[in-house]
Amino acid sequence: MIKAALTLTIISTMMTTVMAQTISSDFPFESKFLDVFGSKMHYIEEYADATNPDQLTFLFLHGNPTSNYLWRNIIPYVKGHGSAIAPDLIGMGKSDKPNIDYTLQDHIRYLDEFIKQKDLDNIVLVIHDWGSALGFHYAFRNESKIRGMVFMEAMTRPAYWRDANFIERFMLKRFRDDKKGYKMLVEKNFIIKTFLFKIGVKRKLSEEEKAYYLAPYHTVESRKLIGVWPKEIPIDSTPERNHTIVSKYAQWLKETPIPKLLLYAKPGFIIKKKDVVQMQNDFRNFNAVYLGKGTHYLQEDHPHEIGNAMVKWLKLLK
Repeated sequence: MIKAALTLTIISTMMTTVMAQTISSDFPFESKFLDVFGSKMHYIEEYADATNPDQLTFLFLHGNPTSNYLWRNIIPYVKGHGSAIAPDLIGMGKSDKPNIDYTLQDHIRYLDEFIKQKDLDNIVLVIHDWGSALGFHYAFRNESKIRGMVFMEAMTRPAYWRDANFIERFMLKRFRDDKKGYKMLVEKNFIIKTFLFKIGVKRKLSEEEKAYYLAPYHTVESRKLIGVWPKEIPIDSTPERNHTIVSKYAQWLKETPIPKLLLYAKPGFIIKKKDVVQMQNDFRNFNAVYLGKGTHYLQEDHPHEIGNAMVKWLKLLK
């Protein structure tokens, strides 16, 4: 506990010296596609060294309603430390939209197959939002393949209504309502146009950035999966199948010695300061870095702070 707190203080102090850098809207990566169950999953892969089977593989997993575009300013920081691979989850970004239910179980199935086909090993997970649930669940079942976990605004435990404030309860209950949620999330595109653009990011996104996030979801039909995600959050054990998944990996996170790096902001949306303190007490081999002011999409407000924190933390893996 003392060691973790000391490391947190040292790294946090270092972070305050990082000079402000430009946040680019460019996405200078080559698009690649992998056939998974008859549909194409889009991904980018950088810095792979075929001659080094022991290199670290940084697996970047996004959440709702984003894509691998979220990681564009962070991926360059892993150059020289390993390869970077960032898929678009099935139905999201430039990946195909097959006729499936888009439940958590569907995403688990497609991501598992993607990782299997790519034969990934020595994985350092870099995960956010629903990508964290997928990443933690995969790590829990494949611990020998995981070298470390970097997470932000992550689903580290099951959720309970008692932990949400009035506004959070109001919004989540509307999102989960079949009629009101559909109108709000699918028809009006609230998650992207309001939550992502106006609430979840502190700075003002450029028109180029907004266009990239909007591109996969120009029709009502294409936005149906956005409306599914809020119903999949296990709150007070509902849905039960997801509560079981999250509960199992939540207990595992307390026990596993795999190195962990939490990146958090204030006020945060999923991760609050009390959650950071709880993880410091409960998790083994755990470090945390405070990034600054932010709510949910920290990659859009603090990409360089995230990248620099990761590089410093990587020294602890060696």
